[in-house]
Amino acid sequence: MTTPAARLRALLDNEAPVVAPGAFNALFARLIEDAGFPAVYLSGAGVANSLLGMPDLGIFTQTEMVTIADNVCQAVDVPVIVDGDTGYGGIHNVARTVRLYERAGVAAIQIEDQVFPKKCGHFEGKQVVSRTEMLERIHAAREARSSEDGILIIARTDAAAVIDLDEAIERAKLFGDAGADILFVEAPRTEDDLALVGKELSGHRLLANMVEFGKTPLVPAERLGELGFRCVIYPGAITRSVVPAAREVLAELKAEGTTAGRLDRMATFQDVNDVVGLTDRNEWEAMIAARARAEGA
Repeated sequence: MTTPAARLRALLDNEAPVVAPGAFNALFARLIEDAGFPAVYLSGAGVANSLLGMPDLGIFTQTEMVTIADNVCQAVDVPVIVDGDTGYGGIHNVARTVRLYERAGVAAIQIEDQVFPKKCGHFEGKQVVSRTEMLERIHAAREARSSEDGILIIARTDAAAVIDLDEAIERAKLFGDAGADILFVEAPRTEDDLALVGKELSGHRLLANMVEFGKTPLVPAERLGELGFRCVIYPGAITRSVVPAAREVLAELKAEGTTAGRLDRMATFQDVNDVVGLTDRNEWEAMIAARARAEGA
């Protein structure tokens, strides 16, 4: 049986880039899998927004993220890529985070070079640690995983916004030389910037982050593949779609005192239970009951 990391490595070797929409819980991870996507991205911003109702400012904890990651990995068969922020502290925290993520079934962990506590990559006012400190995080992560073929290490740099794109590219080169499996230059400002990242980091697996209303233009995944990117994440697409839908139904309920007028725009009771596998659960329960009856007869 192949590991989640091995399955993700195989996908990254395909011609087309791996497109991984962002989930913030197991339900939406199942919907992503059901829609035919090859991987799920568990977004730190999405978890902060949905779990705490707070912005992505490094507020939620390692253990909270591990719990959600475990739930998501148990819910789907596709590889799950999980945001690991800065590793939640120093290098001992980084190492523990990697071990906990890998134990939960995570295929790849993303670790960034921001100062702890971090901010969303598309916020203003970010700060980055030194090159050396980030290299320590990468080495700690690599040492902590079960093997060289274990959980993939995604090294993200936020230096483009804090210093400049040249510095971000130089950092990414160092991170790749240190053994990071995937390189992630956050928040390039133009398609030309994305093309430069692809050119200068050719030979490495690259990840592109498509954030609606963020600092990077929304370039189609096929084009990003042509520019050299092997993975494309859409961390907030579902969140930004769910919020207006929720506002609409709540406004109508408040105004009308009923949701009857929206039934044609809702998932049915059965539809939701199909997504979460109720039929499979019922069949399994019946099988267990039948086996027990046969043995007890």
